[in-house]
Amino acid sequence: MGEEEKPVILVGMDDSEYSSHALERTLDRFFVPFGSNHPFKLIIIHAKPPVMSFMAMGPGGGNLLPVTDCYLKRTATSVLEKARELCRSRSVGNVHEVVIEGDARTVLCEAVDKYHASILVVGSHGYNAITRAVLGSVSDYCAHNADCSVMIIKKPRNKR
Repeated sequence: MGEEEKPVILVGMDDSEYSSHALERTLDRFFVPFGSNHPFKLIIIHAKPPVMSFMAMGPGGGNLLPVTDCYLKRTATSVLEKARELCRSRSVGNVHEVVIEGDARTVLCEAVDKYHASILVVGSHGYNAITRAVLGSVSDYCAHNADCSVMIIKKPRNKR
């Protein structure tokens, strides 16, 4: 089966340990057991927040735009480097990486359509209901709005 014919697994990554864990679990379950002949195409996507979403424009606020943009670009580079290293450590190659500017919920759901993903994988921060209601939940939004199966990976709590 050619790479273009394989079903697509799309993994949403941010700079959290939760998304790294979600990628690790995806690699271990869907790629590593098959060696170099894995049955899926892997796309890792990072949603880079728009600079303006971090800025409260007041006097002098415009001066912070370049600094904030630089920080967001460095974060995106770091996220993809981490993903690359996780893939390399498990001998998973031919991984496609994409950075798209926008709100993570929207970016991931639109990427599902654009890349014809069969599965979207996202990590769960494990927020309680009140925190999810206040902050919003990317995984919850995607579970209700993505046009594919959504796998939400929870990181196990440390056992005492």
